[in-house]
Amino acid sequence: MATPSSQQLPSKENNLFKSLVRFYETKAYKKGIKAADQILKKVPDHGETLAMKGLTLSCIDGKKEEAYELVRLGLKKDLRSHVCWHVYGLMYRSDRDYREAIKCYRNALRLDKDNMQILRDLSLLQVQMRDLPGFVETRQQLLTLKPSNRNNWIAFAIAQHLAGTHELAVEVLNAYESTLEGDVMPSERYEHSEMLLYRASILEESGQTKEALEGLDKSKDLILDKLGALDLKARLLMQHGDLEKAQAVYYKLLSINPDNYRYHDGLKEVLTLSKKASVADLSKTYENLASWYPKSSAAKRVPLEFLPAGPAFEAAAEKYILSFLRKGIPSLFSDLSSLCQGSKGTILEALMEKAVVSLKTNQKLPFRCVEVEAVENPATIVWVHFFLAQHYDQRGKVEQALMNIDAAIAHTPTIPDMHLCKARILRNAGNFASAWVLANEAREMDLADRYLNSECVKIMLQAGEVDRAHEVIALFAKDTEKQSSTNLHEMQCMWFENEAGYNMLSQEEFGSGLVQFTAVLGHFADITEDQFDFHTYCLRKMTLRSYVALLRMEERLHGHPSYCRAAYGVVRSYLGIASQDLMNEDEMKAYNEEERRKRKQKQKETKERQRREAEDREKEDKERKAAGKTTKNSDKTPAKPQEEDDEDPAIKLATKPEPLLEACKPLELLQLHACGNLETHYLTFEVYLKRNFLLMALRALRRMHTLNATHPATHQCTIRLYLQVEQAAIDESYEAGIVKKVLQVEREKMIPAAQSLGSHNCAFLASHAMSLPHVAAVAQMMVLIAPADKETAASMLTEFARGSDGKSLEGVDKRDLKNVQIMLTRVFELPNAIAEWSKRCTELFPADPLWNLVG
Repeated sequence: MATPSSQQLPSKENNLFKSLVRFYETKAYKKGIKAADQILKKVPDHGETLAMKGLTLSCIDGKKEEAYELVRLGLKKDLRSHVCWHVYGLMYRSDRDYREAIKCYRNALRLDKDNMQILRDLSLLQVQMRDLPGFVETRQQLLTLKPSNRNNWIAFAIAQHLAGTHELAVEVLNAYESTLEGDVMPSERYEHSEMLLYRASILEESGQTKEALEGLDKSKDLILDKLGALDLKARLLMQHGDLEKAQAVYYKLLSINPDNYRYHDGLKEVLTLSKKASVADLSKTYENLASWYPKSSAAKRVPLEFLPAGPAFEAAAEKYILSFLRKGIPSLFSDLSSLCQGSKGTILEALMEKAVVSLKTNQKLPFRCVEVEAVENPATIVWVHFFLAQHYDQRGKVEQALMNIDAAIAHTPTIPDMHLCKARILRNAGNFASAWVLANEAREMDLADRYLNSECVKIMLQAGEVDRAHEVIALFAKDTEKQSSTNLHEMQCMWFENEAGYNMLSQEEFGSGLVQFTAVLGHFADITEDQFDFHTYCLRKMTLRSYVALLRMEERLHGHPSYCRAAYGVVRSYLGIASQDLMNEDEMKAYNEEERRKRKQKQKETKERQRREAEDREKEDKERKAAGKTTKNSDKTPAKPQEEDDEDPAIKLATKPEPLLEACKPLELLQLHACGNLETHYLTFEVYLKRNFLLMALRALRRMHTLNATHPATHQCTIRLYLQVEQAAIDESYEAGIVKKVLQVEREKMIPAAQSLGSHNCAFLASHAMSLPHVAAVAQMMVLIAPADKETAASMLTEFARGSDGKSLEGVDKRDLKNVQIMLTRVFELPNAIAEWSKRCTELFPADPLWNLVG
């Protein structure tokens, strides 16, 4: 029973209060505020009315602070009102402060423990925050209060499922099914079908395959999703060990959709378990599938994966490639790129080279599956050249790639894909200036193609043409009257924001880069928030399997490559800012007091000038927005113009007082969701080493050793950590003694006890003497350990370039070569070594006229 409020309204005002609640629910905010004012005129200290007025005001732009004040005042006037606590929770929920909202809801339930609405709201927040024990408890309470509601049964089963108690979840669903009387109503057949499939999927997860199969067979007439039921049945039969029946079901699924690769994977797995997965058996199976479904591309593509390199693979490749070449399908290389390495790639290369020669000679393809007298379309050779250009580009053979793409363009110069392909080849070769010009030419051939526009923009950003990139991508913005950056943010165009951010990071414009990276992180926060609406929607629509899949996808969300890339950018930006601040401090120490004062004043004036420039840029936009703003809903109270922060967001982000502390924030999520990426732990190490948190840096280093102990970055971090420990000032405190002991124990696991850091560095070189990245890492650490050995370290790199002792730069990634060039320039500062390295690289790549490492 609800605890009575300490304030009671007269009858007339009580009716007005009910109207106020109804006006809020129907979004008639102006009428709601008017009703609240009428009540407060008669009863000025009524807490629930004050709280409801605040809740209504919170829905109007610019009234958030006033709304919070009213709600807090209402709560102060009537602490015993569950309505006030509920409203306070709704305020926090609207601001995404779910933990505070849960506290408010619990306070409300102490006053009215059986309030269904508050319990429902609390359960939504609990599943949103993944408080699964609390979610189970709340949903059980709701079921107890109202067992006649179907959603309460289903939600309680989902809660048990998410909490890992599969048996209880199945029991709840069985109990609900037993309450159904007679046949299911036609209007509820779909919902009932979904519940049955959801129950079978829970049984599958718990390993009860026999019970799941029995349930599917028993209710097969009630299940409407026949395809989903067949897919589930095939998996259950395979897990149960009934391989012949599973194979038959997969054949049935392939007869429905022979191009579904998931069905092909299932069939291969069944054949593997039944020991019928030899190459001969699989080949025979797929020969039958190809004859049964001649239009299926998957039936021809799958054998290319399991066939070993040889005549059988070549024959299968010919059959698969033929239709792509004849139809002029540009995606052939994208489809086969995973095969274009190793011996299979060599076969494909030879196959296409023979095709070029044959087409030039007699306009025929030299494939065994082609009719002898078949003459090919003259355009076929274009797509052969196109494939070879992409293939050679992937292998780093720039000259052959350019030769083939030029031949394709010369034959048919009107295909945008050819020009875009050449732009990519030039970009990969390092000639960004020519690459973006060619990409723009490809884009101008078809101005309505968004893909060409996006690819052109990406190459422009990589070439440093940021302003041009903004102009080009704005062509596909939703509203051309707005700034393109605003539109891109609204469209969650993460690839653009990440590319722009890294371009600015490379130019050390850390503030501008942070604006782009934090925008991407904001998109993922919105995606996380968007799941809130599905907690009620999916229960109402009974899309239970999709709902559980959504929740599990959200739990993996922060491991997405786009999120990781943006988070890494944020950390690198703050590390750059911290390094700049450290350099500025070191520079300041070299000046006397008067010079330091003048320099600080100059820095202050620079920041003030940048701030004024940002204000001028935004002034016109604000005036235009204010002039064009109209009231769309006449029932809404016009909002006062909200005071906007005039400070440039780039400057605001770049001038945070503790950049290293800011860098730690994204690292927390990365360590939870991207712990398998070496870069996560490398950046964690960098941040904590700069903060002198040695144990935290050690933990990150241990994880790097677990992932890849022989990686150059792992070796460098090991040397740097223990070099910093050796060079640190002696601290005789108890805590420092424990830290030192832990570091020493862990050191012996990574570095042999008898080895010094210099000896360990040499031993690492001996183990990886043929790898340029490893040699470069050793050379850099040699300079760090003993600065006097700079010339010796540089000679290691130049000897590698000369090809001494069997070393060679052939096949080395050009990014590694560029990294060595940068290291020689910034770390070693030896002009002769830099010149020799640049000259040697140019000599080793004579076929690439675009290669240029200098500058």
